[in-house]
Amino acid sequence: MEEILKKPEADVEVVDIQFRPGQKVYFFDPNGARYNPGDHVIIDTARGAEYGICTGGNHVIPPKDVVAPLRCVLRLATAQDEKTIQENRAKEKKAYDVCMQKITDHQLDMQLVSAEVAFDGSKILFYFTADERVDFRELVKNLASVFHTRIELRQIGVRDKAKMVGGLGICGRPFCCASFLDDFQPVSIKMAKTQNLSLNPTKISGTCGRLMCCLKYEQDAYEDLIRTSPKMDSFVDTPEGRGTVVEVDLLRQRVKVRMEDAPETISLFPNADIAILRNGKAKKNDPPIPADLAPISGSGKRVRKTEEEEKLLLEPIRFKYSTERIVEEPEEIPAETAAEPTAEAEESQAAPRSSRSRRRRNRGQGEQNKAEQPKTEVQSAAQREKKEPKPPREHKEHKDAPEAKEPAGDQAKKPHRRPNHRRHRKPKPQGDG
Repeated sequence: MEEILKKPEADVEVVDIQFRPGQKVYFFDPNGARYNPGDHVIIDTARGAEYGICTGGNHVIPPKDVVAPLRCVLRLATAQDEKTIQENRAKEKKAYDVCMQKITDHQLDMQLVSAEVAFDGSKILFYFTADERVDFRELVKNLASVFHTRIELRQIGVRDKAKMVGGLGICGRPFCCASFLDDFQPVSIKMAKTQNLSLNPTKISGTCGRLMCCLKYEQDAYEDLIRTSPKMDSFVDTPEGRGTVVEVDLLRQRVKVRMEDAPETISLFPNADIAILRNGKAKKNDPPIPADLAPISGSGKRVRKTEEEEKLLLEPIRFKYSTERIVEEPEEIPAETAAEPTAEAEESQAAPRSSRSRRRRNRGQGEQNKAEQPKTEVQSAAQREKKEPKPPREHKEHKDAPEAKEPAGDQAKKPHRRPNHRRHRKPKPQGDG
C-alpha cells in the first residue's frame, strides 16, 4: 500500500457519452473495450441501465477532471435495444399529451417541458417550469392510474427549458446551451455595463428571458483591456498637451481627449501615446495637479526654449530698473581748457554743476551725493578767485589748485547741513549767475 501511495496518479482512459442530442457530455469508463464516435451503447447510471450515444472515442484525461464515481459502459446497443428505445420515444409523446390534458383539468399554473421514459420502462419523468411552487399531488395520482408505472415530476428553470427544447437565438444561430455549452455560467448586468452595451432588457436577453450566455465569453478580455485603459473623465497628458478623457474605445485601445488649452478641440490618441495624471473623475479631497506636470508634452525641447526666452525677457527688466546708473557722472574737464578758462565758460560750467549738486542734495543719494557736494563748493571758490584780477604769474598757482582743496577736506568732516539751509552761507559774488 505504501508503494502505491508513493506512485504518481496516472491519466485515466475514458469515453464521452451523451444521453440525448444537445445535452451535457459525461465521462464513462470504457471497461477495457474500444468505442468510436457515433456508437450506441448501454451505460450504467444511478437510475439503472440507460441508452446513450458515444461522442468521443477512447482518450485519456488527467485525474483532476474525473468526477467520482466513474461509472462504466456496459456494452454496445443491440437491435433489441434499438427497438426498445423507439418504443420508449413513442410512449414519451403519448405521456406528454396526457400530462398536458391533466394539467388543464386541474388548472395548475405550470408549463410542461418534456417527458422521458426510462430505458427499462420502470419510470416516467416529467419536466416542467413554474413561477411559484405548485401542488401537483393529485396530478401524480391521475398519471399513475393511467400509465401504471412510477411517475416523477421535476421543476427546472427557464434556461434549462431552452437547453432541452432548443431554438434559434437573436444572432440567427442555434442556442449555445443546446449546441455546445455543458454548464451554465453566471451572467450579471455588470458584464453588460463593462462591455458598454445597451441596458435595454430586450437587447441583452435571450429567448429564455435571461441575460444572454454570450456576455460571459468576452468578459475576461474586457477586464484585461480595462486595466490598461484610462477611465472616463481622467486627466491625461498627450503629445499635443493635457486634457480630459471624454470617450474610451476599449477594443481599439484609444481615447478621445478634450484639450485643456482649447476646450473646443477633441483629439484622438492611442493609449500608448498618453500618460495618466489622474485616473477617473476628480474628488473633493484629491490634491490639485501641478501645472508643470507634463511627462509627454513637456519632455521635449519646447519647454526648455520657453524657459530661456523668459530669462532673456527678465534680464533687461532687472537692469532697466537698476538704481546704480540713474545718476550720471559729471563730465571731466580737459587739462588744457582748465588751464586757461574764460569767464563765460566758467559761468556756464558753474551753473549746471551747482544745479546738479542741489538736485543731488535734495534727492539724498547716499555717499555719492555727499562726495559731490564739497567738490562743487571748491569749484565755486576757485572760480571766484579766477575772476579777480591777478598777475599773469598766478596762472601757475591755479594749476596747483588741488593744494587749495586741503581746507575742503576739513569742511567735509563737518556735520552735513540741510540742502536748502542758506542762513550761514557766504554771499555769492555779483558776477555769479
